[in-house]
Amino acid sequence: MAIAVQRARTLRVSVLVFVLLAVTGLFYVKWHPYYDRAFVAASQHAIGHSILMGDQASAPAPSWDAALGYALAYGKAIWQAMLLGLLLGSGIQALLPVNWVQRALGRRSFDSVVVGGLLAVPGMMCTCCAAPVVVGLRKHQAAPGAAMAFWLGNTVLNPATLVFTGFVLGWHWTLLRVVLGIPMVFGLGHLANRMAGPSQPVLVETPLMEEESRTLAEVGARWARIFLRMTVRLIPEYVVIVLLLGAVRAWMFPHIGPEIGNQWFWIVALALAGMLFVIPTAGEVPIVQAMLALGLGGGPAAALMLTLPPVSLPSLTMLSRSFPLRMLVTIAVAVVGFGILGGAIAAALGMH
Repeated sequence: MAIAVQRARTLRVSVLVFVLLAVTGLFYVKWHPYYDRAFVAASQHAIGHSILMGDQASAPAPSWDAALGYALAYGKAIWQAMLLGLLLGSGIQALLPVNWVQRALGRRSFDSVVVGGLLAVPGMMCTCCAAPVVVGLRKHQAAPGAAMAFWLGNTVLNPATLVFTGFVLGWHWTLLRVVLGIPMVFGLGHLANRMAGPSQPVLVETPLMEEESRTLAEVGARWARIFLRMTVRLIPEYVVIVLLLGAVRAWMFPHIGPEIGNQWFWIVALALAGMLFVIPTAGEVPIVQAMLALGLGGGPAAALMLTLPPVSLPSLTMLSRSFPLRMLVTIAVAVVGFGILGGAIAAALGMH
């Protein structure tokens, strides 16, 4: 009886700690800064310079300086959110019972996909910062579709980015993103469940907080171990790929000017480049704004708007142990497809 009472107390405190971490962390890192930035976007019709190439028409030539410069600028923009993502991802595994996550997100049904997508809305993280949270959800038996919808929804359904897009680029760009973003998040989440199949296990590993952690000290120690393990496993490969992308971004994004119009080649090429490249939250808004000012066609701009945020090569790598490779490749290709569709719509409507 005493052990049961102690476990119940430990569970209550653990859940409270997780909720406080999520609310205060998101308020400090996301909600409050983005609230202030919305007023900047409304008054100045801009939220900063393009992290991709600044005010220039092309990115710097491939070099170590280009790699380090981008990595430092990107790291400065996302380090707080990445730390929060690691704390939340490890906290899910250490502080929340498996059966809670499983009941909310474990069913391979469209309902769980919807729940996962809606839970992502207040997160507003970039694709890489959301990845550790997705790792935690998958470790705690969230279904592939629910976890996928959560991952994509953080960027695609980010309400702050939608507001920034409207004030900076125009509300027709926000409408395009919403119209294609909703089926991207929930449709690809449903596809992930279908690809997983009903007979496959949700996870390889099933950590059970109730059996391993009876006291708050044990919970804290386990949280620290999981946090350290996730950091060591995810961050080094992530940094290497960010450096690589920063170095070769001039090859991925050519000299921007009026010569890059609404040709199919450029829509497809920039959709593919946008899917592979990595940016901080809402970074696509100043990138597209700068490129449109240089004369980029609306079609390639829309392709970038839809493919830069949802996935990237670093985030796909971070999730390589949480989803089958075939599923991740399919999702990445589907994101490119949505970008091409968005580019075609923008070109047909003459968006600029």
